[in-house]
Amino acid sequence: MNAVRLDHVTKVYGTGASAVTALEDVSHGFARGSFTAVTGPSGSGKSTLLQCAAGLVRPTSGAVSVGGDDLGALGEHELTTLRRERIGFVFQTYNLLPALTARENIELPPRLAGRAAERGWVAELIGRTGLAGHVDRRPHELSGGQQQRVAICRALVSRPDVVFADEPTGNLDSRSGREILALLRLVVDTLGQTVIMVTHDAQAASHADRVLVLGDGRVVEPAPRQGSPGVTSPAS
Repeated sequence: MNAVRLDHVTKVYGTGASAVTALEDVSHGFARGSFTAVTGPSGSGKSTLLQCAAGLVRPTSGAVSVGGDDLGALGEHELTTLRRERIGFVFQTYNLLPALTARENIELPPRLAGRAAERGWVAELIGRTGLAGHVDRRPHELSGGQQQRVAICRALVSRPDVVFADEPTGNLDSRSGREILALLRLVVDTLGQTVIMVTHDAQAASHADRVLVLGDGRVVEPAPRQGSPGVTSPAS
């Protein structure tokens, strides 16, 4: 079963002569427990695909489903609830609340939903991400790599259907970036998490199981690189 499915998704911004087609007839399924990198040149539609797949914007036409639920059939309140409880986000900027400790930032999503965080699960995430010993520190007391690890734990704390990572290494040095990519790989391999990562970096994309390449808002099929992960075709 797919964690996320796009069927004939088109997204147009503006109207008339000023209309811009950001995505055009994109169909693709993201399997549960897979790590997919979405890449392509600037303006290719990567961010728009993420926004449509995550329910942040509604497509002009076509359908998006998460865990089998059609996002187009949901009202705004239902869509907000789904994003909060079933989708995790990791961004280039860490978006941690400066007044909260690392642990409090990690536990924030369930608290906002009116639930207590699962302490055992939080402890497992902290252990797997190497944050033990740092959880009582505030963001300004952590390195960039440590802050991004906190953000990844926060994205995973609600056991989401899928985690969307938008240029997650963009603000990190090369060593910290490699560590974050290895961590995303780990949560797929050991926790069965589904990760969809937008990146312009071929080295980052090499950590994924599959690479979805966009060009001018469409899925394209480049020649596979020697030793590269699988490259999707438009029919996949």
